[in-house]
Amino acid sequence: MKQQVEDDPDMTELPTLAEVMRDHKVSRGVALRAFGVLRQEGVAEPAPGERWRVVRAGARVDRRSLDQRIADIITTDGLNVGEPFPSASALAERFGVSRPTVTKALEKLEAAGLLVGGGQGKVRTVRAVPTREERS
Repeated sequence: MKQQVEDDPDMTELPTLAEVMRDHKVSRGVALRAFGVLRQEGVAEPAPGERWRVVRAGARVDRRSLDQRIADIITTDGLNVGEPFPSASALAERFGVSRPTVTKALEKLEAAGLLVGGGQGKVRTVRAVPTREERS
């Protein structure tokens, strides 16, 4: 996998564990150890709620949690209190993660009081705009 990362400068994410097992015909344990070696060598790092990402020298990576990055949508998209928030499906596509992962992040934002509503068939709306301190 290390050679694959070095050969492809555009690679930003590692293959999934299942893909590594299938493509290299190795067990789960061997694939997990390979991920561990890549982490030790500084080639890749786990991203909470996402696939492992490739670490490139000089590349700027947003290491904040998914819920913090989703909360930034309120300010970057200029959403006001009462306006509809993007759906979990739209956010999953935007951030390249699964819908259940986005749902967990949205639940955290609801608990923090930034969003209200949600649930099957319901539109989430902005309840509060995060202050500068909450965003940092």
